[in-house]
Amino acid sequence: MTGIAELAGVKRLALIGNFLPRQCGLATFTTDVFEAMRSRFPEIAVDVYAMDDQPGSYDYPTEVTCAIPEGDVSEYLAAARAIEASGADAIWLQHEYGIFGGPAGEFILTLLDRTTLPLVVTLHTVLEQPNPDQRRVMEGLLRRASRVVVMAERARDILTRVYGANPKQIAMIPHGVPDRALADPDDFKPRFGWEGRKVVLTFGLLSPGKGIETVIEGLPAVAADHPDLLYVVLGATHPHLVAREGEAYRDALKALAADLGVAGHVQFIDEFVVYDRLIDYLQAADVYCTPYKNAQQITSGTLAYAVGVGKPVVATPYVHATEILADDHGVLVPFDDVAGFAREIDRLLGDDAARRGLAARAYARGRTMIWPRLAEAMMATTTASIAAKPRRLSKPRAATRVAPDFAAVERMSDATGMLQHSIYSVPDRRHGYCIDDNARALMLMSAMKGLDPVARDKWTTIYASFIQYAWNPDARRYRNFMNFDRTWCEDVGSEDSNGRTLWALGVTARDAVEVKHRDWATVLFDETASLALELGSLRAQAFAMLGAAAMLEARPGHELSLAILRRFPDTHLALLAEARRPEWQWFEIVLAYDNARLPQALIAAGRTLGRPELTECGLATLQWICDKQTSPEGRFRAVGTESFNRPYGEPLKFDQQPLEAQATVDACIEAYRATGDAKWVAEAERAYGWFMGQNDLELPLASAEDGGCFDGLMPTGLNRNQGAESILALQLASCAISGLGKVSKGVSGAVSAVA
Repeated sequence: MTGIAELAGVKRLALIGNFLPRQCGLATFTTDVFEAMRSRFPEIAVDVYAMDDQPGSYDYPTEVTCAIPEGDVSEYLAAARAIEASGADAIWLQHEYGIFGGPAGEFILTLLDRTTLPLVVTLHTVLEQPNPDQRRVMEGLLRRASRVVVMAERARDILTRVYGANPKQIAMIPHGVPDRALADPDDFKPRFGWEGRKVVLTFGLLSPGKGIETVIEGLPAVAADHPDLLYVVLGATHPHLVAREGEAYRDALKALAADLGVAGHVQFIDEFVVYDRLIDYLQAADVYCTPYKNAQQITSGTLAYAVGVGKPVVATPYVHATEILADDHGVLVPFDDVAGFAREIDRLLGDDAARRGLAARAYARGRTMIWPRLAEAMMATTTASIAAKPRRLSKPRAATRVAPDFAAVERMSDATGMLQHSIYSVPDRRHGYCIDDNARALMLMSAMKGLDPVARDKWTTIYASFIQYAWNPDARRYRNFMNFDRTWCEDVGSEDSNGRTLWALGVTARDAVEVKHRDWATVLFDETASLALELGSLRAQAFAMLGAAAMLEARPGHELSLAILRRFPDTHLALLAEARRPEWQWFEIVLAYDNARLPQALIAAGRTLGRPELTECGLATLQWICDKQTSPEGRFRAVGTESFNRPYGEPLKFDQQPLEAQATVDACIEAYRATGDAKWVAEAERAYGWFMGQNDLELPLASAEDGGCFDGLMPTGLNRNQGAESILALQLASCAISGLGKVSKGVSGAVSAVA
């Protein structure tokens, strides 16, 4: 069977779940499957990524590659990067609600969406009546997984009936059990001081859902026939329950036993028991009980272990028990049926032949579930997932251009303005509008040559009207977000949105086709642009500088624009000097969004103010960020959102967004305008080629037939939504590239717009 792994070339797996010494059933299971895989397939490396609910408190063994703090989404991203870099062939996820961060544990989807590897998910809970968050997370797992493993046939039915899962995606692999010989309980009882006792055992982390009071209430009737009865409740109280209420539940059970006069027949062992010692306890028991109260419990590791070592089991009819104990392999008693538990326990303790016969049948069933069989079944499932992974055969394509096309912008716009988001290409009205997108759309109206004059007039007016209405004279700031019903979400928008709006006004004052629009933009700029002098955000300052530079081209000597343009460059130079290291030539110790706008603004300021030192600094930092935005193959690689806010960190590969490519195109054209150096044209073309498929995934983001653009590159492929920001980034970049010829005719070195 080792050949399973060899045939698929499997060398390494990433195993995600809880892990000992964390005290919970899932930690025990994950540790057991790790040991089973290592024993059965020693040639395969298994890296353990342990979910951590108490960061720093567990003394994990060396087998744990990485502990992931469950509430820190950035650590999920870091784990995704580590898995991608590890050379793993597949991911095996143990999924249970309550161990991952975010609503219903949605943070695990963040990790999975940033990996490209085949995914196998073992589901430890499958809810028939999920809440909306639980459904969303489960459906996300089903979309991402190559194979889904369940431990009960009922789970397969629920997945297909409730969640619409593909039956071919689902594999049923029973819970693993220990490989131990069938033993006489009397041989093990002396280890625990139970000689001469009839032992009934319940094992697991103590919590109210285990139904232990049902058995205790039935003990008086059993003890009357079996004075040597001992009911052992083995297990520590669940850590989360201890944190909330201490040992109140355990104390209540003890009080119940005392009240019923059976305290001498009940032994509580407050211990978190692991593998070998647990099996010894199980083998010392005459009867095993699982009186659980949850009918939907799909998986019970304690039940599986009991069957594996051949215990006669009395259980309530929860899902896992009805399947594993079917065909006379155990005894089922209705939920909360005190008399039923007393009757069946009494019967088994009083009939040695019946008890031994049931033990033999349970043990035979357990032989099909031993850990080596689980390891083999999981390896077969994993290799099938790897084999089914599609291989992308496309070759790098030559960069091409698409002509500017207003169709997708118009599709995302209505009489109010441009909507923010879409689901695929269909506008998503739930998220309303923002001034950032309407400011960009306003700039596009001036940049897109050949647009029908009537359409240009209509849409320029709509986008301008949005900006005009966004101005809040009381706060002297622009609002940003608007609901679909045209109500504002805030009184003051972000600094960046205010700076970008001033930029759009300056460009419109300079470039609008109609005089009426140029005049409107000039007046509104004059009325509102003084807010720029109070901006503290580096990018907001850069946007305002670009707007001021454009206004100075339209109105040489414009005093407010000069004040804006003179205010910030020296601050940016000082920030650069403070953050600079030999390997880090940037204004901040981190990278973020719209990075190329910072050098673009300095180049524009230097050219406009006649300060060559600003231009030189802008060119140097632009070259640095261009170098950072280059893949090993020489393609443009946008600084992805994963890279944001990592001090002095090298850019990471994903998620890449169109905004960065467009910013780089514009900045490089600004550099060419200032220097006449053709290398900047090549850099602009390289960044533009990202839209066309010259990128890490060799997939075009531009939709040539209608002017649309996908929202970004994810590890698993394209984000196929087409939001306003992405569409506008493509169209503005297309306009800029199309206008390169005109720029080259006007290049004359440094050109001052100062009167």
